[in-house]
Amino acid sequence: MHEYILRNWRMMKVATTKAQRKLFFNLRGMKKSHVGLTREQANEIAKTLKVKPEEVFEMEMRLSSQDIALDPQPNDEGESVSPLAYLTDADDEPSRILERAENERNKSAGLAKALATLDLRSRKIIEARWLNEGNESTLQTLANEYGVSAERIRQIEVKAMKTMRAQIGAL
Repeated sequence: MHEYILRNWRMMKVATTKAQRKLFFNLRGMKKSHVGLTREQANEIAKTLKVKPEEVFEMEMRLSSQDIALDPQPNDEGESVSPLAYLTDADDEPSRILERAENERNKSAGLAKALATLDLRSRKIIEARWLNEGNESTLQTLANEYGVSAERIRQIEVKAMKTMRAQIGAL
C-alpha cells in the first residue's frame, strides 16, 4: 500500500529514499501548525527522524505545493491557461520534423533538376551568384570572366531564374 501511494502520489515522485519516505509519512503529524516550518522545528524533526534539516525543508516544500493540471482549465475570461498550453511546441512534433526534412529534400531535388535544364554558362552564373555560400560572385566579376558587360550577366541571370521557376513550378 505504501509503495502504491509513493509511486502514484503525483506525476513527480514525492519520496524515493528511505529518509524521504520517513519524512513523507511523519512530517504532517509532527508539524505543530499549518504554517511553514521554522529552523528550530526543522532541526527537531530532523533529529527525531534521523535525517538532515535540508531534507525536512525539501519535503515540506513538496508536500505544501499544489498540483497543477496539465489539461486546459478556462479562466474568468474563458481563455485556456495551463502548462500544456505553453509546454508543447507543435514544431517539434516528429511528424512536423519529418515534413520539414522531406520539404528540404524536395526543394534540393527540384533545384538540381531546374539547374540541369540550364545551359552551361547560365548554370555557372546562377551557381556563382547564388549557390556559393559566403563566396557569391558580383555581376562585374562574372562580366570580366566571360568577357561581357555586367548588364548582360544580369540579363542571363534573370532569364535563367525564369526558366528555373517554370521548371520548379512544373514539378
